[in-house]
Amino acid sequence: MGSDAASVAGIPSPRDIKVHRLMCMELIKFVTGVAMLLPAIEEARPGSNPGIQVLCQLTRALDKAKDILQHCSESSKLYLALTGNVILSRCNKSKKMLEQSLSCVQNMVPVMLATQISQLVADLGAGIFSLDPSEEEARKVLSKLLHQYTSTTHSGEEHVFEAIQIAMRSLRITSPKDLLIEKRSIKKQLEKIGEGDPPKRKILLIFLSLLNKNGKSIVAEHTENGSLEHEESLEYEVESRLKCNHNDAQRDIFNGSRLPDEFKCPLSSRLMFDPVVIASGQTYERFWIEKWFAQGNDTCPKTKRKLVHLSSTPNNSMKDLISRWTAAHGVSVVDPSVQATVGHSWESSSTSIASLSSSMMDLSINIDFSNLSLGISDTSFASHASHSKISNDFHKGQSRESIHEMELERLTRLSSLSWESQCNLVGNIRNMLTQNGEASNWMSSDNFIQKLFRFLKDAHKCDDQDAQLLGCQSLLAVLDECGSSLPYLNDDAFALLTSLLGSAVSKEAIAIFEVLSRHQNCHYKITMSGALPILLEILDAHSRELQEAAIKILCNLSGSSKIGSLIEPSELVPKLVPFLEDTALARNCVIILHNLCNKEDARIAIAETDGCIAAVVKLLERDSRKDQEHAVDFLLSLCLQRVQYCQLVMDEGVIPELVSVSINGNNKAKAMALELLRLLKGEFSDTGESESYEPEVDIPKPPTTDFTQQKSRSQGTGIFGKFFSKRSSPTAKRINRK
Repeated sequence: MGSDAASVAGIPSPRDIKVHRLMCMELIKFVTGVAMLLPAIEEARPGSNPGIQVLCQLTRALDKAKDILQHCSESSKLYLALTGNVILSRCNKSKKMLEQSLSCVQNMVPVMLATQISQLVADLGAGIFSLDPSEEEARKVLSKLLHQYTSTTHSGEEHVFEAIQIAMRSLRITSPKDLLIEKRSIKKQLEKIGEGDPPKRKILLIFLSLLNKNGKSIVAEHTENGSLEHEESLEYEVESRLKCNHNDAQRDIFNGSRLPDEFKCPLSSRLMFDPVVIASGQTYERFWIEKWFAQGNDTCPKTKRKLVHLSSTPNNSMKDLISRWTAAHGVSVVDPSVQATVGHSWESSSTSIASLSSSMMDLSINIDFSNLSLGISDTSFASHASHSKISNDFHKGQSRESIHEMELERLTRLSSLSWESQCNLVGNIRNMLTQNGEASNWMSSDNFIQKLFRFLKDAHKCDDQDAQLLGCQSLLAVLDECGSSLPYLNDDAFALLTSLLGSAVSKEAIAIFEVLSRHQNCHYKITMSGALPILLEILDAHSRELQEAAIKILCNLSGSSKIGSLIEPSELVPKLVPFLEDTALARNCVIILHNLCNKEDARIAIAETDGCIAAVVKLLERDSRKDQEHAVDFLLSLCLQRVQYCQLVMDEGVIPELVSVSINGNNKAKAMALELLRLLKGEFSDTGESESYEPEVDIPKPPTTDFTQQKSRSQGTGIFGKFFSKRSSPTAKRINRK
């Protein structure tokens, strides 16, 4: 029915629906069904007055449903989320109107048409609309935010930023393009309503103001940190499609003998053995989509759109439905990867997928499927020229290329080989990655990486250290090839790597962890695997290589606010102090301290750790401009919290170094050094001077804290002379816990 929807005038594409996609997909299904039956109903001419009235009522109901869909495809995402309950109510009313109108008209048309209408009425009766949880969360946040805007108790800027950030992420406004589209949608709505709806206009203006003020910062932060958004978006699309087709599956799929189209791979037109969802949200047979990617394609065969990554996610819901259908009809499905023989060339096994229609069906069934088409349109694939090139290149390099293709075929069934053969194959993966371009894409798939983890797990169980080394080295090479398109890894994979940290392959295991820690979506799983305590122990070890990797991992993990809260500062901070004197590791250590500095217990641990602040101050003397920048950034963050921290920093003789950085550092370091000088002078110099010192660099004012309200900001001339000639008396190195 999805393909039919596109041909019905006035119905937007599901891709155009901005918010409430679950409800709209359900409504599109109903509207499409009614719209396709409407010409036949009109042709039947229910000529009595009641018949004409019912027909008019049906047309009005159809138009109102289309209006809802159009509204959800054109309006502001923020406004759609805020009015979610209203849209839910309208969807239910629209469904009821369609159901009532069709129930009346089915008694006024011929029997064959009446049976079709009856089925549609049953679908409408079984249809359920519901709000998506993430959109419901956005609605609550926005509703609370607007309530605070209109009440006397206005929330702080930090709370406003956090609220609009949650809403934007929940509604997938995560790129500059998304932000621009949202702003334009709000402006179009404002133009449309004019001055006729003051409450709605006020809300839209508030949203536009919030986006203008905070939008770019939120989008930039999201872009820097990476995210799990894509995974969440993928789950959202799969759930939407499954929910939309659920009633049809229950009614038609299990009762009819015809193979449902939903169960067929769009590439092979065959019943899927291992369905997976790719980045576009489309479901394919794992074996064939991996072949597609291995040929160098980076687009979705069905939508023709370029994919953001080539990983795939198992579609367990679809696999469950297929299993139930095959059990009900006595159908057995053969794994297509098992059918592939070792001597079968890459070109002929997939025909670059074009010769599928002439190969054997992978079904063993006792019912007639002769009416099913196995043909695939040429437009689903790359041009004939590219296929010819692949074919020619293949036949030219008969010797070396054939060997690599055979090895790739063997890798698809790695676990079925003897242990010695498995070790030989895994050990040769790095060579294949460098000598076979197609292998890189294929090996980066989650299916193959899972095979590697299974091999590594078996090697660990039988305590085969040589095999563990081969597995780790190959896994590291494959993960490096993945770049930003890291495939999905389950909790067991992280637990296995953690168990290897204390083994003979600890260097390789921690190197894998370092690669994974660059991806934010792995941070939580690394932490939950129990790796943190082991990483802290490694800092006390004598292996420089392990220590360097551990610090890099901790640096990446500490950047996540959720993970940072799981790190115990009192254990970590003392271990970092010796590395602050290390030229290669000091910068990462300061970044860790800065990331932890937003928690009071971390600030106390930093203040109470002997030599910590002094070691950071020494970094200001270095020639590295980036080291200076990170050091002064940390000191400024610390001093902005409490006056006691200012005193501790002053006691380390920081002023000469700050003056030097303010003159010789990079632009960012200069600005922060001047701001810190201004802050310290405001706390420790005499007040009452007539002139004020203002830095030449445009620096944002520090946030208001306890101590910034205690003294006047008036500053005297000759600030640097004052700092060198006058110092406050030293205070204790410890501060009271408050």
